[in-house]
Amino acid sequence: MNFTMNDSIVRFLIGGLVVSFFSILADVLRPKSFAGLLGAAPSIALATLGLTIRHHGEPYAALEARSMVMGAVGFLLYALTVSWLLRRYQPAAWKASLATMPIWFIVAFGLWHYVGHLS
Repeated sequence: MNFTMNDSIVRFLIGGLVVSFFSILADVLRPKSFAGLLGAAPSIALATLGLTIRHHGEPYAALEARSMVMGAVGFLLYALTVSWLLRRYQPAAWKASLATMPIWFIVAFGLWHYVGHLS
């Protein structure tokens, strides 16, 4: 993908606006720990999908969006596992995070592989 300077500016502006929106939303929600989850990732994903639609068309962007969803499912299982480990065994957060990171990758790539064979 060749992005021009204009694409970077568009991504920056869209990302900034959406990050601001999610920051306001996170400020309203409780607990405050949601703020990190609602930070930059969704806005960058939306900006990137918009640019992808413009450069490669909707079918390609749909494929990319599907891949993002599979990554998000993997991340959800990873986050649930980390939080369970932290509550159950109370290890250092960095140890639990690093030790369970393969869950994220295995689930995301497993879904990607499985869904790829269905298409």
